[in-house]
Amino acid sequence: MKDTPAQTALREQIAGLLRGGHAHMTLDDAVENFPPEFYNVCPPNVDYTPWHLLEHLRIAQWDILDYMRNPNYVWLKWPDDYWPALDTQADVAAWRHTLDQFNTDLNALIAIAQDPAIDLTAPLPYAAQHTYLRELLLVADHNAYHIGEFGILRQVMGTWRR
Repeated sequence: MKDTPAQTALREQIAGLLRGGHAHMTLDDAVENFPPEFYNVCPPNVDYTPWHLLEHLRIAQWDILDYMRNPNYVWLKWPDDYWPALDTQADVAAWRHTLDQFNTDLNALIAIAQDPAIDLTAPLPYAAQHTYLRELLLVADHNAYHIGEFGILRQVMGTWRR
């Protein structure tokens, strides 16, 4: 099926919102040159680390992607399944894995947004109470919120390199 110009524009706007970089910084911009010695440091008055926050972003985004694609989707328990254990620490490999998986899943979401075979306003095949559009906007909103939070934590921790 061929999109109308309005549908094509909507798909591009959603893909752009997911990528970030318009009104919000991208995750790549937020984590650029982040010092490894701060991966596992809790900022003042915060009980999780920068890596915990990134891992939460990855898990939540993956969960929504799984919800959109998986007819056997299993609900995660909030908040336990959406955050790593507070005593879990990341090394460089775990940090990189979190970012790589986040980007892989983000690209899959962008592909869904841009697929003209998917009616974005249609209910999900396995969850008629939600549409593709709702889920894509939910991911974009959640990501923008926490990427902004990550940027603020960097400011508080003094980890922006000038």
